[in-house]
Amino acid sequence: MKKASIIGAAALVAGLGYMFWPAPEQAKQAAGAVKGAALADVIVPEALSQNAQIGERAYAANCASCHGANAAGQDGIAPPLVHVIYEPNHHGDESFQRAAAVGVQSHHWRFGNMPAVDGITRGDVTMIIAYIRELQSANGIN
Repeated sequence: MKKASIIGAAALVAGLGYMFWPAPEQAKQAAGAVKGAALADVIVPEALSQNAQIGERAYAANCASCHGANAAGQDGIAPPLVHVIYEPNHHGDESFQRAAAVGVQSHHWRFGNMPAVDGITRGDVTMIIAYIRELQSANGIN
């Protein structure tokens, strides 16, 4: 009987700890992180391909307000796209196409769900992908 009580008490403490332990973004903000601050240090290549240059402009118009300049993410707002999670073998190009077209449920980060991006075409996203992939490559993410 004592063993069951101890296990029950431990489970209660663990459950309460999980409920009240701050999420990583909340912990960073409590520690003085600035909401909207870049989440990644992104090396920008000296030269971009023509498609990536077009993608850079489309990214600035459609994505940067959430994902930040140079896809570095923004604390408390949206994740960095220059991150190993978004490398081509884990999130292929079609993942970016679908995210822009229909949105995506939060699953790697605690930023909430991403809504679809209104008015963006597959062609726009293709150029944005070229830009993101070149940034990723310059940062050792292949």
